[in-house]
Amino acid sequence: MSGWLAWAGEHEALLLCVGAATLVTVLPKVLPVTFLRGDSLPPLLRRWLDFVPVAVMAALVCPDIFIYGGRFDLSTGNLFLMVSIPTFFVAWKTKNYFVTIAVGIGLVILARWAAWAV
Repeated sequence: MSGWLAWAGEHEALLLCVGAATLVTVLPKVLPVTFLRGDSLPPLLRRWLDFVPVAVMAALVCPDIFIYGGRFDLSTGNLFLMVSIPTFFVAWKTKNYFVTIAVGIGLVILARWAAWAV
């Protein structure tokens, strides 16, 4: 054996690992798109799936809002909680991720500039 075949024979475990990792990464993304087209789903399931993006965003954002300084904090000293309140209303009114994120970041910058919290 020479070249590629020799290398592949020596690194069979590595190639299997990379192949398995590729399948585990790609299949959960490709299969739903391929087999679960929106028009073939029952209306109740389509309505339920509409909540998935909101639930994922909440799961990503809520720990950053409610855990401040390494602990659960609902006080007015929690900068991110205080900034999230007007940002939530902007999100509700505009329903635009870019505007919401820009307002949230802008309010954090403004609050830190005003020396609210470190």
